[in-house]
Amino acid sequence: MKTLGLVMIVKNEERCLKKCLKSIEGLVDKIYITDTGSTDQTKEIATSFGAVLSDYVWKQDFSAARNYALSQSDCDWNLVLDADEYCIQGCRKDIEAFMENPKHIGAIQRKDYYKEGEANGEEQISCMYTWASRLLPRGVCFSGRIHEQENSSFPVEPIPLLFEHDGYLQGGKEERNLAILLEEISSDPDNPYILFQTARTFYNLDRYQEACKYFADFYRLVPLKGAGYRPGGIVLYLYSLMELQEFDTALSIVKKEETRLNAYADFHFACGILFMKAAQADTEKYLSYLPYIERSYLNCLEIGEVPLHQGTYGCGSFKAAHNLGIWYEVSGNFTKALKYYELAASQNYTPAIQRLQILNQTH
Repeated sequence: MKTLGLVMIVKNEERCLKKCLKSIEGLVDKIYITDTGSTDQTKEIATSFGAVLSDYVWKQDFSAARNYALSQSDCDWNLVLDADEYCIQGCRKDIEAFMENPKHIGAIQRKDYYKEGEANGEEQISCMYTWASRLLPRGVCFSGRIHEQENSSFPVEPIPLLFEHDGYLQGGKEERNLAILLEEISSDPDNPYILFQTARTFYNLDRYQEACKYFADFYRLVPLKGAGYRPGGIVLYLYSLMELQEFDTALSIVKKEETRLNAYADFHFACGILFMKAAQADTEKYLSYLPYIERSYLNCLEIGEVPLHQGTYGCGSFKAAHNLGIWYEVSGNFTKALKYYELAASQNYTPAIQRLQILNQTH
């Protein structure tokens, strides 16, 4: 039987490390934790779980730190996690057959939670599906100072391990990441993946003008095939353009991508918002796009939720249904509005529940 080690780099993770380590009990054989300068109870928590501890001086390079941590392990396979990731589905027997072949890499599925505004004073939490290459045969390392990727030609295959990730809810890391990304770009200016990550970081910081600059370069350079981040990057580019009301540019991208991204609910969801925002900004100019709003959200519901597409949870279900309800309501079709609000509410979507309460009181 192949051995499996958990390999982590940490710093001041007392908030979440215990939860992470408890979630993988029975999954791994050994735990290797490399600390990069904790001043809280991180090391004590790691020791309480029997982890092999090592120290590393942080050098603004995630791959260097991860590769050092990997060098501490003597296991056949290594599961690389962050302290704010928690296994919620899957066990050792689910991956044992996968680990018999040392010539591939396992991608875990992750639910990334993030804040998405407020509804009637209540903070709304959404999540995105992502896949991350984290189950590595011994000898495989990482490259890239940030948003590091495995340095291997082995194929990447999904494995039945599902994790929750709450790190984005904590905030405070975007500025740090941005400094490293800009240094990366200075030495590799035509790398579409780094351009995408830089643009996304600016977007998360609400710096949309700068985000669009890097998204434009990403869009120009990213290959049509073999780049799994391409669809998500284009969708975020559309949202950035909407924030700047650059509707003509956004609509031209939609026209170019409508065939390639037709299977993605997130793309159609963004289109529905784009068509509505453009028409609201200049009804006469963009009047012809109004009929496409309904179709966009119906497309979302037809596609449904496809976790492999790494999209926002709800774009293929309750969020699309809610936006359809809004469309039908403003169009005066209250029967259909109620139908789709009820569909979204049945999936516990708070904005739809609240809207139903108001409509039921007034009609």
